Amino acid sequence: MPISRRLAKACTLDPMSHATAFLSQISSDLPATHKVDTAEVDFGPYMLVADWRLRLFSIFDDLKYDRSDADMLSPAMRTHAIGKLREVGFRQISGNVLENRDADVRCIIPKFHALGASPFDITRYAERRSQDFFLLTPTQTACQFIDTYSYDEALDQVGRLVTKQPINIYRMMDYLERKPAHEDFVEALGQLKYLQRVAVESEPLRRRRALG
Repeated sequence: MPISRRLAKACTLDPMSHATAFLSQISSDLPATHKVDTAEVDFGPYMLVADWRLRLFSIFDDLKYDRSDADMLSPAMRTHAIGKLREVGFRQISGNVLENRDADVRCIIPKFHALGASPFDITRYAERRSQDFFLLTPTQTACQFIDTYSYDEALDQVGRLVTKQPINIYRMMDYLERKPAHEDFVEALGQLKYLQRVAVESEPLRRRRALG
């Protein structure tokens, strides 16, 4: 299927509540006494579960970027995400770790190491268990998709993401490496730019503002 058709398909997928899907999934394998209440859970317009298989939360960053922008969670982004996680039973147990003790699930905020660090490396030195989640920027989330999934699936996942949470495509381009998964993705960047531009110029994104 041509890139443009695959990306168009990604835009028309069912916009179900990612938060509800997330909580249902982490509850499904737990004893009845440890179930998480999934009724009417909604993380709102700034935060979503980008992928429950990879255990990734993504928090909205901005509509437009400069190539040199540091890809990191701002204090306002962290505060917003922590508040949303508290609503579903997580409690902060350290500076970078939140835990839902009943569900035995943690959310890890990977430490930002340097201004020039690759967004592809954000989770490289972070430890987590198989049931735990990472909280990432949209650009870092897209990088996880590219490094983990096949070309077609990564393209669908990133295409879906940029219609909800724009990414810093040019910064991501600067850190693509000379390996097959990255070299294959270069051909999709033009289409992703177009898809993201259309989303940013349309409702509901066009009126959204950065958290700070």
